[in-house]
Amino acid sequence: MFRFARLAPRASRCARPLATYASPPGGHPPQSDLLTSRAKFTEAYAMIPRGVLRDIVTSPLPNWERTRSWILARPLSGFAETFSQYVVEVAPGGGSDAPEPNDAAEGALFVLRGSLALTHGGETHAMEAGGFAFVPPGARWALKNAGDDDAAFVWVRKRYEPAPNTPAPEFFVTSDAATPRTPMPDTNGAWATTRFVASDDLRHDMHCNIVTFQPGAVIPFLETHVMEHGLYVLEGKAVYNVNGDWIEVEAGDFIWMRAFCPQACYAGGPGEFRYLLYKDVNRHAKLPF
Repeated sequence: MFRFARLAPRASRCARPLATYASPPGGHPPQSDLLTSRAKFTEAYAMIPRGVLRDIVTSPLPNWERTRSWILARPLSGFAETFSQYVVEVAPGGGSDAPEPNDAAEGALFVLRGSLALTHGGETHAMEAGGFAFVPPGARWALKNAGDDDAAFVWVRKRYEPAPNTPAPEFFVTSDAATPRTPMPDTNGAWATTRFVASDDLRHDMHCNIVTFQPGAVIPFLETHVMEHGLYVLEGKAVYNVNGDWIEVEAGDFIWMRAFCPQACYAGGPGEFRYLLYKDVNRHAKLPF
């Protein structure tokens, strides 16, 4: 039986200041801990704090070796219906030659710590903390832990929705460090988005972006829109308003939001507040006839 050690996150090698990204603590809390938690599930959102991501709630995955996962989101009727989102932890030597069981599913991978080797089309890509990959539907790929320490990554899965006269998107690998931050209008860079896919690229029916707030920055209105969200906090802390509730969030927390859930944010510092954000985009609303 292998064991997953609790290891400090690695930083990506880049010109930008080195970043670290939160991953689940695992383990098992002592009997002396309080039961009080920020965990909450409502008709509009779910709050899953990092402190509840323990060993007891992990799942192994078919066709994966030396691997366990925290399943943070899955389609639920009447809630968020378009995607699933995991944090996956892979021990040295572990991984899969057939990771995705559904040929209709596309995927986005973001490495939180450790080293992973992603193979697609006969080419192997070395990915470390901050690495990002998009895997199109029907792709044949493999993912292995190429290092000596445990690795962890976020995996977003969505059934791809083709569009008329629009080709399917292509496989690519990039990183947080290699992708510029785009400032939001009239914010002087205090609120910026790292866009791994161009907003107007209609081949893509989902975005997985990194949103960054400098200390004191805000989302200055209650966003209320059709897109569903999976929000995984990578760094820092803030207070988030979801459906009228102000909740404190920190690195390693996950917020799951259904369509039209009102949302806003205030980043109090002391450092940057950053999260990986899923949303479904660029397609007509489905009609029941």
